[in-house]
Amino acid sequence: MTTVDTVRGPVEVDALGTTLMHEHVFVLTPDVMQNYGDGWWDEEDRVTDAIAKLRALKEAGVDTIVDPTVVGLGRYLPRVARVNAEADINIVAATGLYTFDEIPHYFHYRGPDTLLGGPELMVEMFVKDIREGIGDTGVKAAFLKCVVEERGLTRDQTRVQHAICATHRETGVPITVHTNAAHQTGRAALELYAAQGVDLTKVVIGHAGDSNDLDYLKWIMDQGATIGCDRFGLDLFNPTDHRVAAIAALCAQGYADRIVLSHDAACYMDFFSGEAAQQALATAAPNWHFLHISQDVLPALREQGVTDEQLTTMLVDNPRRYFTPAG
Repeated sequence: MTTVDTVRGPVEVDALGTTLMHEHVFVLTPDVMQNYGDGWWDEEDRVTDAIAKLRALKEAGVDTIVDPTVVGLGRYLPRVARVNAEADINIVAATGLYTFDEIPHYFHYRGPDTLLGGPELMVEMFVKDIREGIGDTGVKAAFLKCVVEERGLTRDQTRVQHAICATHRETGVPITVHTNAAHQTGRAALELYAAQGVDLTKVVIGHAGDSNDLDYLKWIMDQGATIGCDRFGLDLFNPTDHRVAAIAALCAQGYADRIVLSHDAACYMDFFSGEAAQQALATAAPNWHFLHISQDVLPALREQGVTDEQLTTMLVDNPRRYFTPAG
């Protein structure tokens, strides 16, 4: 029996069902929230709201969300576990580090080629999260999350990526990497991963769907990796109809087995904290929520000729394969 770790414990990969591969429960800045959040953060309200949103997602037919919230995005599993106890949906947790450029000072002086030297702390932390659990929660991470943004593989970013690759080689867990589609940083990520011995079939190039450059998207998939068409509702980066047309074209060319879908939404994200910012966000991106794919995107894809079999491939089969150990 092959299982994948979730917030509520191991689940058979065959039971993951319909899966959105890039969603967040909470994205927070803890030191800001703890010092200045009194005007916009209420723990009970936020937990209650998250439970309601995830229950609605489950009712819409989604069985699993893959949550790439790691250090740098306010990961706090006790809060997520509390939500998940009341919302009957699988939540797959991640380990890794979210930074566009420089690493936190916590790592700066320790590790290879640093002032104090020693082993790579990031590898130790990531492996512990995967094998023993995150903090004292007992929740084990099931995949790695990292970033290659517009600034590319800076010195610090390269160190993070090497730690991600080393952890992947040691544990076999897959990788999801946030990329900048406009700058095609998925190329740099895959080239580094190939050189580091990463199994590219276990890599999702996140946010690739912000691009409609089919040559770029096919290049990623031709390496064996999967493209994350995972920002539905964020029309600022790419309008929904363009995203739909690109996916339909790729499906028609036989690439459905290397595409996953999602919104990159959250129950609450403090990038937009406070009532005024929340209202402005709703006005600017009214479809950026967990139900947009179920309600709007899937019908639009069908209208563009994407078959139900291809939708099942993208929403069920590809996530299951991603979490199934190689070999």
